[in-house]
Amino acid sequence: MSFFEHPILNSPYRVPDRHWELDGDGRPTDKIVPSRRRSDLISAMPQAKSVKSGAKQTELSLSEAGLEGQDMAYNVTEFVNELRSQVDSWRALRNPNDWSVSPVTQKLLQHWRTLQSDETQTIRPFFCQLEAVETAIFLAEVAPKMGARGKRFRERLTAANAEANPDLFRVAMKLATGAGKTTVMAMLIAWQTLNAVRSPGAKSYSRGFLIVTPGITIRDRLRVLLPNDAENYYRRLSLVPSDMMQDMQRAKIVITNYHAFKLRERIQLAKGTRSALKGHGEELTTLETEGQMVQRVMPELMGLGPINVINDEAHHSYRERTAAEKPKLTGDERKEAEENAEAARLWISGIEAAKKKVGVRVVYDLSATPFFLSGSGWVEGTLFPWVVSDFSLMDAIECGIVKLPRVPVADNLPSGEHPLYRNLWKAIGKKMPKKARGAARPDPQSLPIPLKTAIDALYGHYKKTFDLWQSEGMGIPPVMIIVCNNTTNSELLRDYVAGYERENPDGTLETVPGKCALFSNFADDGERLPRPRTVLIDSATLEASGDIDKGFRDAHADEIEAFRREQAERGGTQDLTDADILREVMNTVGKKGRLGEQVRCVVSVSMLTEGWDANNVTHILGLRAFGTQLICEQVIGRALRRMSYEADPENGLFRTEYADIMGIDGLNFSDQPRVAPPQPPRDVINVRAVSPERDHLEITFPRVQGYVADLPSDRLDVDFSKLEQYVLTPEKVAATVVTMQGIVGESEKLSLDYLKTARLSTIAYNVAKHMVFEKLRDANQQPKIHLIPAAKRIVMQWLQEGHLVCKGDTVPAQLLYRELADEVCDLIFGALIDSPRGDGVLRAVLDPYNPQGSTLGVNFNTSVATRYQPHPDKSHLNWIITDSDWEAKLANRIEDHPKVLAYAKNHNLGFEVPYLKEGEPHVYRPDFLIRLDAPEPTTLVIEVKGFRGHDAMLKAETMRYKWIPAVNRLGSFGRWGFAELRDVHDLGPGLEEAICDALKQFATA
Repeated sequence: MSFFEHPILNSPYRVPDRHWELDGDGRPTDKIVPSRRRSDLISAMPQAKSVKSGAKQTELSLSEAGLEGQDMAYNVTEFVNELRSQVDSWRALRNPNDWSVSPVTQKLLQHWRTLQSDETQTIRPFFCQLEAVETAIFLAEVAPKMGARGKRFRERLTAANAEANPDLFRVAMKLATGAGKTTVMAMLIAWQTLNAVRSPGAKSYSRGFLIVTPGITIRDRLRVLLPNDAENYYRRLSLVPSDMMQDMQRAKIVITNYHAFKLRERIQLAKGTRSALKGHGEELTTLETEGQMVQRVMPELMGLGPINVINDEAHHSYRERTAAEKPKLTGDERKEAEENAEAARLWISGIEAAKKKVGVRVVYDLSATPFFLSGSGWVEGTLFPWVVSDFSLMDAIECGIVKLPRVPVADNLPSGEHPLYRNLWKAIGKKMPKKARGAARPDPQSLPIPLKTAIDALYGHYKKTFDLWQSEGMGIPPVMIIVCNNTTNSELLRDYVAGYERENPDGTLETVPGKCALFSNFADDGERLPRPRTVLIDSATLEASGDIDKGFRDAHADEIEAFRREQAERGGTQDLTDADILREVMNTVGKKGRLGEQVRCVVSVSMLTEGWDANNVTHILGLRAFGTQLICEQVIGRALRRMSYEADPENGLFRTEYADIMGIDGLNFSDQPRVAPPQPPRDVINVRAVSPERDHLEITFPRVQGYVADLPSDRLDVDFSKLEQYVLTPEKVAATVVTMQGIVGESEKLSLDYLKTARLSTIAYNVAKHMVFEKLRDANQQPKIHLIPAAKRIVMQWLQEGHLVCKGDTVPAQLLYRELADEVCDLIFGALIDSPRGDGVLRAVLDPYNPQGSTLGVNFNTSVATRYQPHPDKSHLNWIITDSDWEAKLANRIEDHPKVLAYAKNHNLGFEVPYLKEGEPHVYRPDFLIRLDAPEPTTLVIEVKGFRGHDAMLKAETMRYKWIPAVNRLGSFGRWGFAELRDVHDLGPGLEEAICDALKQFATA
């Protein structure tokens, strides 16, 4: 049985609980074993060999840090798993007060975890994204409070950084391509910024960020990290609560590519002029200093104090290890190693300069492949030893976050252990045409036969995919990538598949048609198509203003003009070079209405620009040596971004999408046939407040964080007349009768009979004591012990009046469980009154930063198909997102009621009601807010419940007896009421009764 004969086991939103066992080569076998997380599949590659190091030992020896000292074999897996175990234990703490984080961090974590479970979100945070951020938070906020155990993590990372990153503290997060590194960056920025703004004296946070990328393409794409960008992730993905967005505007973010760190000439001098000015003196210094470079690159960050650095594609950044023995390389490999070393040197030097001139608090590295590159002096393809969070490509495939790559596993050749097309370059590399200096251009038709056959085979499947997409009305074509090793071969492949013009001996031009009709850049009559289907890309062209065909420019005048306007809005230039246009084509492959919409084939030198986020790539042909896992993952990753992130409603998992790959032997697995129709993405709509046209329909509400009791006297009175019954069942407290049986012998039945002997007065006393010590105790004050008799009387009254119901062999004594006692006390707490007036004693505690919410702040995107368009005279919002058809019917009923002035659905509105469940804080989000026609501002909160469990009872009781009276007691938000509609098949009578009762109650108040 092969690896992918198993179904996808895990959801991207939860912790994987099973994985495939690996063989000796680090490849998955057919055996599935249980696991809290994939512990052995950290890098899906054999362990790197050790390399000699002449470096001195640090204070904490590298062997103590888990790095085996001077003969270093980086066993990062053990450290990552140990840290992951600690983060898992911390994450499992159910009470937020035990998290040991700041209030802002606590709110963000709760918000993100809520988003993760909200199936109405267009794209929810994946588990791997939240795990990466949680690990950073754990190291920064939690570990320092853990004593020696937490200190050891910091020491381990300090030792790991000492040799490769002197004077810098780096934390690396490994996230597979398609796992959403940009989202993780946004979450890190939000966490740091909001803490820095709301706790300006704290030294652990900063609102200044330097984001460094390997090229212009990624730099432009990361504009979504700027809070003032129209498509910013904080609002678009709802990563920051709406009431915190104003504070996000105080973030100072500089996004640059590492090339900007190169010191520039301050004065441009000709060689002769320079020589004349020098004379017989010292060499003229015309280069800018490090300080001047820092001032040029990041002026916005000057004076902010220590900043945070985020490295995107961080495998390009490290200090070269000069003392190490380096392998002898030749040809292209040596050139690539030299380029890697120069890029890494420039990148790390820029960060070190920022450290000297501005101050750097921490460097966060994000990469799908945080490995040392060739030329680094370290073992090529080895994980950075400062990696703290690892979500590998195999993890992403297992969880369904990316497409399933399919590779050749068998062919009909009579000889050979491996399929020919698995490692195609090994068979044809030496047979490829060579371009000698000054010689004529090689003939594209002279490609080796195995390569031509491979192209035919892969193109044949591409054509089937293309036809399927056409029949399904996808609107964009699938894309095939051909990855070559140099410009000569890339031009040959482009011409072979897309056609070319050849000059005849008589000087006339002849059009040679391309082998692949769907990729052809020429029509049947030989004329060049106005919209090229095949594009040739190399990094030199992208970075150095390559020329683009004038016909292509003229054919896309409208798109180019649109791009020019977009650049102007972002503050960029309108004078586009050919390289700008080519870069725009690449950045918009597969995007409707943009320049690269209809590109079908991309022929690339080496590999495509990192960060390229086209999601319609379905086929890859590799024509170069893929000697390391790093290169394999980088190239394969270009095809793995999914088309659709809509979960299958039947199992909650993403539907299967495929990427067919030839010529890359980095992943050794196959998949059995499975139906995988193309998944067109759903239409995305923007839900927002229609302002200023409908501002008169705005609904405001208080943001309540908690409740306090204002006891006018030391006497406690209570009104249980409207309180619901508190029901204990086995579903709530677990099994109460258990049958025990061995292999042989008599069985035994266990029950809770012994607890039935507990007297009600004893139970009442212990619950009352808990109430006085935990609920009626002022902060930092002694408990009011003299209230225990009154509290006992109240609890005893609650018990004797039949408000407790025990079912399924549960017993009253189980109320002594702390979690249940918390719930009971909370219910009784809401029923406390001020006798003889009978008023409630609760007062609402509002959010000190944003005490009032409003429909005016609603602005989010969603692909949810169940939605209702409200009447423009009844709702401030342009859409109502519904969870079921009865919610749409209820919205229609609300609009028709003559006493309704305005209403809103509580979806991404920010209206939350705090309540306790089993002693832990939760938030409740009612369904609708309705503003009624009354002499004073009156708002009715509506909840609709078909099935009503224990949790629904706690929410309703909290709303009736805590939130409503506590807010009304404030007097600054008008009058509020609450109603619960339970008959979902006939909502009209219930709504009518709720509105009439509310108006009648407020009229007599």
